Amino acid sequence: MSYKISQTNDLMIRTLLRGILEEKHSKDNKVRIIEELGVHHGNARVDIAVVNGIMHGYEIKSDLDTLLRLPEQIEVYNSVFDKMTLVVGKSHLYEAIKIIPDWWGVVVAKVDENGVVTFNTIREEETNEDQNKLSVAKLLWREEALGILEEMDEANGLRSKPRDLIYSKLSTVLDQETLGKKVRETIFFRTAWRSESPLMSYGG
Repeated sequence: MSYKISQTNDLMIRTLLRGILEEKHSKDNKVRIIEELGVHHGNARVDIAVVNGIMHGYEIKSDLDTLLRLPEQIEVYNSVFDKMTLVVGKSHLYEAIKIIPDWWGVVVAKVDENGVVTFNTIREEETNEDQNKLSVAKLLWREEALGILEEMDEANGLRSKPRDLIYSKLSTVLDQETLGKKVRETIFFRTAWRSESPLMSYGG
């Protein structure tokens, strides 16, 4: 008698989601798909981030996961992402919807009778209107943030200062829209990813 999988796990959802996103953006040469993107200096890591004209985060909560960390993750992700989507196992669906903001998208993941993972969109994501400039600036590495300030001739006295002062300065001299654009461009063109950083891909 064969054993049928009835619950989703992270790998099952991640594999399908990654494939869907890569196919969706296959003709877009200005997109980067990043797994485990660190936010707030790595205090949280969104499962998958899509960076193009906006930053769209995807958080996975499979049937085998818990929702214990979700409230804390929500606070962090709300501060930096333009859009967010929760991809959740059906066992957590109703509880998760009570926790996440109304502007988050919701996709339920379940295993069909053939053991295949399927997605069903419950709610489309909307645009986040409440990002935090300092948190967005902290998506950059110290040298990246300093480089932007140097381009603007705003780095005087900051080159040897702690990174928090550099991020604070950057979030002060740029408006929300310009800062977001600079951060997205920097992440898109980043090549020297650190050893703990995720796999990435371009569209096209």
